[in-house]
Amino acid sequence: MLNFRFAKDYLWHRLVGKNRHGTHSPFVYRLVDEVIYDYKSKDIYNDIESIRAQLLSDTRMITVTDLGAGSLVNNNKQKKISEIAKNALKPPKLAQLLYRLVKDQQPKNMIELGTCLGTTSLYLKAAAPEAELYTLEGCPQTAAVAKEVFEKSNIKGIKQVIGNFDDTLKGVIDSLDQLDFVFVDGNHQKDATLKYFEWCLPKVHENTLLIFDDIYWSEGMKEAWAQIKAHPQVTVTIDLFWIGSVYFRKGQRKEDFKIKF
Repeated sequence: MLNFRFAKDYLWHRLVGKNRHGTHSPFVYRLVDEVIYDYKSKDIYNDIESIRAQLLSDTRMITVTDLGAGSLVNNNKQKKISEIAKNALKPPKLAQLLYRLVKDQQPKNMIELGTCLGTTSLYLKAAAPEAELYTLEGCPQTAAVAKEVFEKSNIKGIKQVIGNFDDTLKGVIDSLDQLDFVFVDGNHQKDATLKYFEWCLPKVHENTLLIFDDIYWSEGMKEAWAQIKAHPQVTVTIDLFWIGSVYFRKGQRKEDFKIKF
């Protein structure tokens, strides 16, 4: 039933979604034309994808503590790193989109909820080398592999925070004067998603970008996304099906866009 519902949502999104020519907002048109639809290859993509390839062939076993994705209890499972890389890492198309969005925005600070094995963290940090990146991960052994990945790469200065998001995120937010970029992944529950959104709101500003992953993951995530879009502080949202982007631009007419990607 879940797969049928997901497929139905995807087909509907493809049917009603617009491309660059279906948007009348100059801000969104530029973003779609110059950033979202920029499919040109970049050297950094090859560098990070070579690290992904190494992870896909890593047969070491680690204990994975699952604190999100709908889990009501902590689930500890033995998994190969290669299996995690295959099933849990953001695919190149989405990770590279995040890179472009960050490079366009040039935030001074970034928060990533859900480090996993660290490839998306590398894309975020490569896009804004001078920014502070706090990447939060609930599973200690997964975080340890990500640390190895960071140490092997030429991308430095990623700050790891390990523990349940409910215990760690608020402290990171409180330590910052404002929030420039937040990528919410790793816990696909409605209540948690809305809670993290509410925690961010006191620190958002006109140029803040919040991105929510897997907004069609479940009925609960769809409901969370609908509530986020309707919030009075939110002015522009861009629904790319796989992720949803949230902007707080003052003076911008409140609009929600569905864009094919």
